[in-house]
Formats: sequence, structure tokens, C-alpha cells
Amino acid sequence: MTRAGSGSLPRYILQRTLLVIPMIWVILTLVFLILRVAPGDPVSAALGGKLNQDALDQRREALGFNRPLIAQYWDYLSSVAHLDFGTTFSDNQPVLRVVRDNGGATLSLTLAAFVVALVVGIPLGLVAGRYRDSVPDVLIRLFGILSYAAPIFFVGFLLQLYVAEPLGLPTSGDASPITIFTVKPKTHILLIDVLFSGDGAAIQDVVKHLLLPASTLGLLICGVFIRLVRVNMLQTMQADYVEAAEARGIRRRNVTWRHAFRNALVPVITVVGLQFSLLLGGAVLTESTFNWPGLGQKLVYYINERDYGAVQGIVTVFALAVVLISMLVDIVNALIDPRVRF
Repeated sequence: MTRAGSGSLPRYILQRTLLVIPMIWVILTLVFLILRVAPGDPVSAALGGKLNQDALDQRREALGFNRPLIAQYWDYLSSVAHLDFGTTFSDNQPVLRVVRDNGGATLSLTLAAFVVALVVGIPLGLVAGRYRDSVPDVLIRLFGILSYAAPIFFVGFLLQLYVAEPLGLPTSGDASPITIFTVKPKTHILLIDVLFSGDGAAIQDVVKHLLLPASTLGLLICGVFIRLVRVNMLQTMQADYVEAAEARGIRRRNVTWRHAFRNALVPVITVVGLQFSLLLGGAVLTESTFNWPGLGQKLVYYINERDYGAVQGIVTVFALAVVLISMLVDIVNALIDPRVRF
């Protein structure tokens, strides 16, 4: 017999929220230690050759790098708790400002890529599961494997070479210079800003710039949804309630869409949070391939500059975003499927 209240939604949300605290602590600790074991001290790595030794010592003391490691660690945790992710060493600006100015581009790219993955992956997975072991099923499974296994930068180069020119799509940046100059930034998310402006030409320009990067990144996880939907469709089509519906004379098409398809989507929602981290990792390569002005490209820039302060702050923001998105996905999944709460 189930304990009273063990399957309640508020209890599940509380438990899931409490689990976030140790997860975040472990992630923050790993980020701090990994960057601290890198050779050389962060200030000298970022500013060596640009400042004299006295200036370097002053900067190191101002940033607290002359203090014991445990003191730096507690300062780091305290700063993150107050949503202070540090300051970049190379250009001396708050990491939160970098996130604000460039995070909108990464968010637009990630969400658009997710739409591409869902729009392509779910229908193909449904068809593959509906027509098991047929020619379409084999071709769709092959496409899913190739899309998942292909290096993302290689797919991006192929789209630039063979798709961009025939369709007249741009291969660099998130908008034309004239659009960036004329549209006033309000939300720091260019797509939303151009929608608010009501400028049809600017909207078209931004969407055209978004198509190739979003398609490239979307194909990265498209194969995951194809396989997941196909497997769950096969299992659902063999369930007792599906056989009972067919025995009552309900057409196969209605059984597939009204019963099997809806239940096959529940596991898809579960893995959405897991794929979000994959998208963020893929965004780094995608933004570099298409010169997309997002956090991924900024992260690569700061890595090349050996700016450990900026790298630590941006990676921390990425990690926190993944943890929080995973928590929200679990809560939504519990709303849809009560069995998750037990």
C-alpha cells in the first residue's frame, strides 16, 4: 500500500527542488577546482605581457588570488549565491553583462534548434514506428544515426556549401548590419526586438540568418527524438488498451493518433532537459561555425585569451541553466504523468 501523500505533486516538487541544492554545489565545486588546477595563475595567463609585474600583483591581490584556496572557494560560492559571476580579466567587465549582451543570441539559436529537432524528429519517429521494418523505417533510422553521429561543424560546413547559396541564405552572423543598426535593443533578444519593431524586412532578415544555424544544431538531437518516438510507438502499439480499441472497431489511424501517439510522447518530455545540455554544448561549435554572436562564441574567445575568470563565470551560468531546466522538465513531466511522483 502506498504511503499517504507519497504521490502528491507538492511533495514531489519540494523533493525535486531540494535535490537541486547538492547538484548545484557539486557543479560549482567542479568548475572551481578544474580551473584552479590549470597551469599558471589566472591573472598572469590573461594579462601577462600586457601589464608589468607590479600591476599584475595589484590585480591579483584585488581579485583575491593571493588568498588561500579555501578562502577563494568560499568567496566564489558566496558570489554565485548573490548572482555575482565575477569579472572578466581581459576586458574587465562583469560576466553578467556578457551573459546579458550575448545570451539572447544563444537562447534564440537553442530554442529554434529545439523546434527544428521536434518538427523533424517526432513525425519521422512516428512514421518509423507505425511502419516497422519497412523501407521508410530503415531510411529514417539511418538518417537518425547519421544526424546524431555527424560532427556538428561538418554538418554546418555542408549546409553552407550546398544549401546557403541555392536558397539565398546568409552564412554568418545573426542579422545584416543595417538591421542591427536600425533595431533598438530592448530585450537583448534580436528576434523579439525585430518582432516588436514591426519591420517586415528586419524580421525576414533575422529569420533568414537563423535558419542554417538552427537547422545545424537541431539535427544534432533530431536522431535522439526519432529513436525515442519510434521505440515508444512500437511498445505502445502492443499495449492492451490499443488492442482493445482495435477490437471495438476503431480505425487504425485513429488508434495511432488518439491513443498510441500521445502516450509515446511522455518519454520525449523526460529527455528534453537532458538534451538541453547537449544543445548548449553544440551551440559553442555552431556559433563558431556560423560566426553567431552568442555565449558560445564568447566562451571560445575567452578560452583563447586564457581568461579564466570569464570562462568560470560563463560555464557556471551554463551549468545552472542546465540544472534548472532539468528540474522544470521533471516537474512538467510529473504534471503529465502522475506515476513519476511515486
